[in-house]
Amino acid sequence: MTREYPPEVYGGAGVHVTELVAQLRRLCTVDVHCMGAPRPDAFAYGPDARLRNANPALSTLSADLVMANAASAATVVHSHTWYTGLAGHLAAMLHDVPHVLTAHSLEPRRPWKAEQLGGGYRVSTWVEHDAVLAADAVIAVSSGMREDVLRVYPALDPSVVHVIHNGIDTDVWYPAGPGRTGSVLADLGVDPGRPMVAFVGRITRQKGVAHLVAAAHHFSPDVQLVLCAGAPDTAELAEEVRTAVAGLAASRSGVFWVQEMLPSAELREILSAATIFVCPSVYEPLGIVNLEAMACGTAVVASDVGGIPEVVVDGLTGSLVHYDADDPTGYQNRLAAAVNALVADPEKAERYGHAGRQRCIDEFSWVQVAEQTLDIYRKVCA
Repeated sequence: MTREYPPEVYGGAGVHVTELVAQLRRLCTVDVHCMGAPRPDAFAYGPDARLRNANPALSTLSADLVMANAASAATVVHSHTWYTGLAGHLAAMLHDVPHVLTAHSLEPRRPWKAEQLGGGYRVSTWVEHDAVLAADAVIAVSSGMREDVLRVYPALDPSVVHVIHNGIDTDVWYPAGPGRTGSVLADLGVDPGRPMVAFVGRITRQKGVAHLVAAAHHFSPDVQLVLCAGAPDTAELAEEVRTAVAGLAASRSGVFWVQEMLPSAELREILSAATIFVCPSVYEPLGIVNLEAMACGTAVVASDVGGIPEVVVDGLTGSLVHYDADDPTGYQNRLAAAVNALVADPEKAERYGHAGRQRCIDEFSWVQVAEQTLDIYRKVCA
């Protein structure tokens, strides 16, 4: 049970579900129940027509009700994110089957969602609370996330919370140049002779785009910045970022902002060509995008929050920068210093990139994720 499924994937949870389902289907029968437009390989549901203009949280819950009703044939239901938490919870009660819930993030840790959902944020928080506490198993995508789950929901039995990391397909994400349709970097006007820093992510408070743009004012003068940032949570946030990027571009050359979602071949080219990939997230249970950059052989500079330190090894595959919510300027200065240090030492950046790709190959296989997930299904069905 998932909100996102191809071709409608916009975040890490959608990538996770897509890859997990592909591997699980080699091991067991999987029906995918998702939201959005009809598609041939999944059951898709939209909101009740009478709620199309309602608060998005209510629209989501109306789709959850139909999803729960349609799961009568399931042996086990597995929900992802609060968007389908209610569907999994209700299906478990209706059909007397176990409910496995993967926690990709936690609503109480994302108070900025109130900007997007208004009172619906209280609804999403309530849904998550009840679904998590009633689940037969909770999968956390990192050890840091597991600690967070137990901290936010202290009534939860620790024995039902399991850690299964996200994975990465290193046959899809690898060091690569331009694709058959040409070079996205050349089309943007990026100078191949200058170092380049890349960011890929949604425009949401969580991803720390504003921190990155502020830090970029202090990047070495020859550093270029390619921001692949779209899907803003709100119009107000979009305007904030637009103003900040315009200010940065007015103060230095080599600032490129890609607002549309790019195909994987073009993202692969950008990540591979980058001297450094920067992940300035202020909250990140794991961060698949760091794995994508590492698999492309690129050094990573990232915040030391959530599950990121379980992916990016400081001094081996990249540099971790301490995030302090009470000192944003200090964080931005440290971020800029870490970027500048690696730009000044291209041999170290290259070593980090090689080590990062090898770490992806050795430790973050989707095959392993699927096998570990199937073990959870067997345990809750025993």
